[in-house]
Amino acid sequence: MASVYDLKPRFQGLLRPLVRRLQGRGVSANQVTLAALLLSLLVAGVVALTAADPDASRGWFLLIALWLPLRMAFNAVDGMLAREHHQQTRLGAYLNELCDLISDAALFVPFALLPDAHPLPVLVALVMALIVEYAGVMGPLVGASRRYDGPMGKSDRALVIGLLALAIALGLTSPWVVAAVFWLMSALMLVSLSHRVRRGIAEANTGEADKRQADDCQGDDRKGNDRIGSDRQGHAQ
Repeated sequence: MASVYDLKPRFQGLLRPLVRRLQGRGVSANQVTLAALLLSLLVAGVVALTAADPDASRGWFLLIALWLPLRMAFNAVDGMLAREHHQQTRLGAYLNELCDLISDAALFVPFALLPDAHPLPVLVALVMALIVEYAGVMGPLVGASRRYDGPMGKSDRALVIGLLALAIALGLTSPWVVAAVFWLMSALMLVSLSHRVRRGIAEANTGEADKRQADDCQGDDRKGNDRIGSDRQGHAQ
């Protein structure tokens, strides 16, 4: 199934000139990752403080709608700095995954605090997001790559949450619509979970089969060389 993640190469192409400038100014991938986390917490905190107040303007949700595309850009930039400019570190790998999960959790909270809101679907979607990303991270543990399969991966969630926040800010939605969106996200994340587990296992099995085939070929080559050596020794005698 299609996913926003499929557009990542084009998005990265647009950001590459900016990434080069940041690299030239000594900005590190880890600094970008931490900046995205802090800004996510700030946005989530500001919106959460107003969300529970029935007299407060719902316009504050516009901050989430504006921030999420920028956050996607931050996520792309830190990855490009790490991969393309030799900044990959073990600490960076931890920060990349953990900061994204913390940001997701923080940005979900304001939706559960709305007056007449239904917190359960928001909580279920948050737990599903954590599980789906954990399944993706487990790919390397079984011999596969880090899995990003959709249809409701990290980028897809950002798009849906951003559009939902925009609808709330413009007064175009209601509590039951918000709840329905989060239930739908949870259902699609369940599909994503299945895809990541099945495709991760398939990728790992393919890798093991290729490795066995390569080992068999090397074994045949060694046997052939041994036979040639034996034949030569026989002729020499």
